Amino acid sequence: MARPLLDTVDTFTRLAGHNRVAMLLFRLGDRQAFGINVFKVREVLRRPRLERMPSMHALVSGSFDYRGSTIPVIDLAAAMGYPPLASVDSAHLIVTEFNLSVQGFLVSDVDRIVHVDGANLTAPSAALGYGARVNAVTRLDGDLLAIVDVEQVLSSVSPPLVQLSDRVQQAAHVQQAGNRRILVIDDSAVARTQLVDLFRKMDLECVIAKDGREGLDKLRTMAMGPVDERVDLVVSDIEMPLMDGYALTTAIREDAQLRHMKVLLHSSLSGVFNEAMVARVGADKFIAKFQPDILATAVLDLLPA
Repeated sequence: MARPLLDTVDTFTRLAGHNRVAMLLFRLGDRQAFGINVFKVREVLRRPRLERMPSMHALVSGSFDYRGSTIPVIDLAAAMGYPPLASVDSAHLIVTEFNLSVQGFLVSDVDRIVHVDGANLTAPSAALGYGARVNAVTRLDGDLLAIVDVEQVLSSVSPPLVQLSDRVQQAAHVQQAGNRRILVIDDSAVARTQLVDLFRKMDLECVIAKDGREGLDKLRTMAMGPVDERVDLVVSDIEMPLMDGYALTTAIREDAQLRHMKVLLHSSLSGVFNEAMVARVGADKFIAKFQPDILATAVLDLLPA
């Protein structure tokens, strides 16, 4: 079942750059539909036999050999408040690759791939009870679709380190990066925190936006104000509700007041496809999450003299 499902991914690649995203739909124990970007998905499997050590995180059901590498398997159902799936024979495993790592997520069942208009994705109300582990919701055929922030789930299991080497910190000091401002745009609270922590280590001031539309509004407002209140660089995620990073960059390049702005796209999705799209929309740089030294060096290169 999994292979024909994922074979349709190529059909959806042309949606990128048009504020649309292809989502793999799955369930965690009831009829509620959840989604994950198909570009994060490597493969869908039946739950394999898992090996577990007592010292593993409570959300890690175990590990297994995946194509010659041992990868962790996170019980996504348990992470989202559903009954655990580690012992459920009918469970499925979504093997993912993002943030330069490969891991599996246990889900109850996998449905199909659909494409979603980014303009219809909105941040979930706190009253829905998803917490930080859902970063967007929309309606699909009248039913609620919740987009899981798998980066946040992975971060809760294995928190990333926000560390800069002495070499890069010294470079930031020599370049006098202080008194510069960066617009950080990301719909993931975890990613925003990582970026702000990193840039503060470089003595950079940060302005925050939670999606591309909010980021574009802030850029346009600042462009009309005093020069010393504007930003020197935009660092944006690619996958975001309302307006994604590609659409944001296109809008910046088409705006006479903003087109000079340097834009660095920073995404959990890596690979040749993103590099090609970055060039197509006119971004200045693409960096895969999360590599502090590489990101910091790219920021120093792009900041105006």
